[in-house]
Amino acid sequence: MRKVIVFLIALVVLLIIDRVAVASVERDLANRIAAVPNFSGTPAVSIEGIPFLTQAVSGRYPEVRFDLGTFSYGGVPVTNLRGAAYDVRAPLADVLQNQAHIRAGRVSISGTLTKATIDKYAPSGVKIGGNGGQLTASGEVAIGANKVKFNAEVRVEVADGKIKIQADKIQGVPIPDQVAQLISYPIPFKGELPFDVKLTRVRSVPEGLELSAEAFDVPIGPLHPM
Repeated sequence: MRKVIVFLIALVVLLIIDRVAVASVERDLANRIAAVPNFSGTPAVSIEGIPFLTQAVSGRYPEVRFDLGTFSYGGVPVTNLRGAAYDVRAPLADVLQNQAHIRAGRVSISGTLTKATIDKYAPSGVKIGGNGGQLTASGEVAIGANKVKFNAEVRVEVADGKIKIQADKIQGVPIPDQVAQLISYPIPFKGELPFDVKLTRVRSVPEGLELSAEAFDVPIGPLHPM
């Protein structure tokens, strides 16, 4: 019985140490992630998997999740920006000494361009809407001296890390190709997303457009960049 009690006490102590340690490393990683350019605030960070001490001693963390909230990408807000760093290499000595030698094998990020943001950059007379997972455009454009009303579905094209809203399936107009040129437009992204991730996919969702991006062999930090 005494051995059982001693074992349980030791287990509780180890669990407490484990949780204290994970909180400390999560705080350190949150500070490092917060150091990315153009980000203000404190991200929520969680280290997946247990026991944590096994990961800390080995200096490798299979998955670290983080939530950045809203991030401004060249003045364009991306909401619900969240992601994960995989195969994070963070030697325990570096973490304890606040060193910068922490890298992730891969970082993936996703976020949302709201319909309001997409609509903000639309040409005059064009209104962006949606029916569930499909973005739509409607309104009135000038062709010569005439005003032409239209309804269209919208598809999204990604080229060179930039997004273009392209009108498709235009209804109610005799010259759809000309109208498509007038109502198609780019989202004016400038600068870089966190960790220099590159856009890999954009898809329509009820809230607007969901962006997916990733990068490989990514440095996390430094905590106090020069």
